[in-house]
Amino acid sequence: MTSTTPPDVSAPDVSALSYEQARDELIRVVNELEQGSSTLEQSLALWERGEALARRCEEWLQGAKARLEAARSAAAE
Repeated sequence: MTSTTPPDVSAPDVSALSYEQARDELIRVVNELEQGSSTLEQSLALWERGEALARRCEEWLQGAKARLEAARSAAAE
């Protein structure tokens, strides 16, 4: 049974999450949204949290890509 309580307002700030934490929470958010048992207000809050989590994951991936490219450039010199 899916909870119909609003998202936890005490949830950690997205900017403080590691890639893995953000990804795992994003998966939970998507699963809860797919259940369709939340109110409209709860669904909107979940959607907004999911968008923020997706942006955080993208930031981590872009950072990793930049580090990899820098390492490749340094190795080529």
